[in-house]
Formats: sequence, C-alpha cells, structure tokens
Amino acid sequence: MRKYISILCICFAAFLIASCKKDGYKNDGGVSDPHVNMTTYDFLKSKPQFDSLVRMIDRAGLKDVVNSNITFFATTNYGIVPYVAAKKFIESQTPEHGNNENFDFGIKDLPVKEISDSLKTYMFAGKINRDQITLTGKLYDSLLGPIPAKPGQPNSAVKYEIKFRRAFDYSSYVDHVDYVDYIRVTGSRDDQQLDPSTIPDAEKDLAVDCQTSGIITTTGIVHVLDGHHRLFFNAQSTGN
Repeated sequence: MRKYISILCICFAAFLIASCKKDGYKNDGGVSDPHVNMTTYDFLKSKPQFDSLVRMIDRAGLKDVVNSNITFFATTNYGIVPYVAAKKFIESQTPEHGNNENFDFGIKDLPVKEISDSLKTYMFAGKINRDQITLTGKLYDSLLGPIPAKPGQPNSAVKYEIKFRRAFDYSSYVDHVDYVDYIRVTGSRDDQQLDPSTIPDAEKDLAVDCQTSGIITTTGIVHVLDGHHRLFFNAQSTGN
C-alpha cells in the first residue's frame, strides 16, 4: 500500500522536485504554486474525488470548522465508500433487515456524532505544512481533543503523529521522497519501543501515507491521504 502513488496534478511537479531536498519542502515559486485561491471546503467541493467527504462534512455540519485555521487530512471517495459499505452490512444484520442487504443506506443514515467525531480526528489546529514536519515526527491531539485510555487499559490512550517517511522509490529520478505520514498512535509510539514485535495488535500504531501534501487554501492546509486508506482506519467487514 505504501508504494502506491497517485499524485494529484496540482502538486505533482513541486512534490517530486522539492522532496529530494534534505531540508524538506521549499516552494521556490518556479515550478508549481501550492496555493489555491479558495477555501478548504470549496477546494474539496471542486474535486470529484472528494464528493463523499463533502457529503459527510455537510451531514456533520462541519463546514465552518473545515474552513477555519486548521490542517485537514482529507480522505477520498475510495476510503469512504467501503466505510459506508461496512456500516450498511452491520445494519443488514439487525432484526429489522433480517440479513437483507437490499435496502437504501448511505451517508445520510450515519449518526451525525459518529461522522463528526471521525472527521475531527483528521483535523488539527493551525497550519502544519511540510516546513513544520520532520523525520522524527511529533504527537498532536486532533480537534476531537484528548482521547484518554479506556478503563482497565492503561495503554489505550490515543494521539496522532505527523511525520515524514523517507523512501527511495524514485531513485532513478531523485535522491529520495519524503511522504507525509498520518499515524494513529495507541499508547506509546511503536518506533520508540526496543522490541516493536512485542506490541499487542490492539496497541499497534496505524499509519497511512499522503498521496499529495502541502495544498495551501485561503483558510488552511490540506494533505490528501492515500486512496487505500479507509476512513477512521475502519476494518469492519463489508460482507463481500
């Protein structure tokens, strides 16, 4: 999954050339302008690959939040469609539907609080662009706020880490590429453990690359998550 690359045209040239610089992303203004002259919400609404995300934002009433001074890790339709399918499959197992999946179900049927909470975990106060991101990473609370440990599970508290993952996929063209990584950290960071193989599955960090990073809107920053990422790292069955 990490080797899957689908760069949006808006940042393709700037991303490849700038990523080889050892001091991170620097916009020299000569290749591609990462700025878009519209708000974050309007930018997402202008791109068909975010149709489902925009519907979720509208359903949750988060347009004003999306357009505030935040950094937003945006999930494409490819990550939201299977999430909705999994929720539909769960609903199909209830007595009301009796194992029948032939019923109308979509984003409009998801609980508003569930959508709002899910989306806020992809939003961070202020502008976190490539100039602020490092290879060592930094932990953040999302706009959802601190996620404390569950009772009886002291290692279940959740934070989010934003860092670069350096790769050499394009060795024939550039020295290296620094992908922006969005990481759900449960308990302590896996990369700081002496023996990560001893970490229980429930406490393992979950990471996803950004396929495009550093889009600067008039209100904030947008990083676009890899299309294979399912919303909220959901792993429930879709019944297929």
